[in-house]
Amino acid sequence: MIISALKSNDSRDSRSPIHIDTIASLTSLGAEILFETEIGSGIHTSDDEFSDMGIQKFSRETCFIKSDLVISLQPPKEEEIDSMKSGSTILGMMNPFYNQALLNHCAKKNINLVSMEFIPRITRAQKMDVLSSQANLAGYAAVIESANHLSNALPMMMTAAGTLKPAKVFVIGVGVAGLQAIATAKRLGARVEAFDTRDVVEEQVKSLGAKFVKIDLGETGETDQGYAKELTPEQIEKQKELQSLVCERSDIVITTAQLFGRPAPKIIDNKTIDKMKSGSVIFDMAVESGGNVEGSIVDEVVLRNGVKIIGISNLASKVSSHASLALSNNFNHWVCDFYDKEKNQINFDFEDEIIKSSVLVYEGKIMNERFQ
Repeated sequence: MIISALKSNDSRDSRSPIHIDTIASLTSLGAEILFETEIGSGIHTSDDEFSDMGIQKFSRETCFIKSDLVISLQPPKEEEIDSMKSGSTILGMMNPFYNQALLNHCAKKNINLVSMEFIPRITRAQKMDVLSSQANLAGYAAVIESANHLSNALPMMMTAAGTLKPAKVFVIGVGVAGLQAIATAKRLGARVEAFDTRDVVEEQVKSLGAKFVKIDLGETGETDQGYAKELTPEQIEKQKELQSLVCERSDIVITTAQLFGRPAPKIIDNKTIDKMKSGSVIFDMAVESGGNVEGSIVDEVVLRNGVKIIGISNLASKVSSHASLALSNNFNHWVCDFYDKEKNQINFDFEDEIIKSSVLVYEGKIMNERFQ
């Protein structure tokens, strides 16, 4: 079996699907491992360093032609899929809700497609959860980027020139990204408050030394996958109204609210922004999926009434080496768990919950009913 790892085809993404510290788990399988030229350029790893680990360098085109399994950070182009062997497999972050044409084309060309975003949230699959591993690093990067745009320091400082008050940080949404944002802001000395529609996370917020803001929105909760349930329009309006009071007193507001497969809810509007202090910062972590903040723009800093609204895409790429280390482990665990050494191929056992959830196209058929 030939496995190829591909360089990111997005100029904004410095990550790699393989890492020098994790590649041994793939080479131990006995499969032939290929990689695209300059795959490690964004993580300061040369082709020679990868070659020294016993894997082979080829062009992107050759990797597609030769491989039985392709590991990719983004969906490949149709012409690249056309060059693949029938029955081979693409494994990666496929963003399927916005790539129906990709699923259809893979089915037409008999190319198996595995979307790592569909790894189920079960204990056994945590080691493969790309959404959590990247959200964790994104939460850290959001605080660092926000601090860079703030004219104040984050911690309280006792100096001969006087006492400097700590910055006030408000995190909206306490998922993986939100929890890491809280932890990072606290470590940097900020005074942190947080809100989530799920009251069950209050204990987690307090365990990190932050204050949980209680807003009574009526009946809320989470899905069986652990995501926050979508709010009604009335609940969103109530949330905007009550959380605006916290935004007004905050130096940094970080929004993390996203809905899997749907546009992000708008939870901060211009009315709230106009009440905030001049010089404060709003970081919209959901900008790529529509944004939580009115007026936020992908990869731009928008200034409104003295408030900076930051929207950075591919946030985990800001810490590309650690992001690649985590990603490569996620990919490697999937491959190693389902690689049959005797048959030298992936075992697509649809009785397995992880296979059933993550394999979207198999043997010319779209397997997930949401995309059929």
